[in-house]
Amino acid sequence: MRNTRMSAVTWSLAAVTAGAFLAGCSGSVSVGSTDPKISKGKLGDTVAEKLAATTGRAKPDVTCPEDLTGKVGTTTRCTLTADDGSTLGITVKVTSVSGKNINFDIKADETASPAK
Repeated sequence: MRNTRMSAVTWSLAAVTAGAFLAGCSGSVSVGSTDPKISKGKLGDTVAEKLAATTGRAKPDVTCPEDLTGKVGTTTRCTLTADDGSTLGITVKVTSVSGKNINFDIKADETASPAK
């Protein structure tokens, strides 16, 4: 059976190739609280979906260590982990907040880290 997941190195190459798209790639999530935040799980899913859509590849495994607070300029670092254990860092930065909508940019690192 063919493995549909790419290694982080391949993701890195795809992310660098799509770098122009990722620089302009953004997401928007509507949240239901008075203090807008995106849960770390929802953020990881949204980032993975955006990367898959931008690169035309299968949705990668992306995890984020913390919730993203809806305040312009707030950043967090998420991690794409490939099946071989290699990783690729992803920076998520809030660009605007409109009511309960949090808009953010996504930028993948240029280089992957090998499996430990």
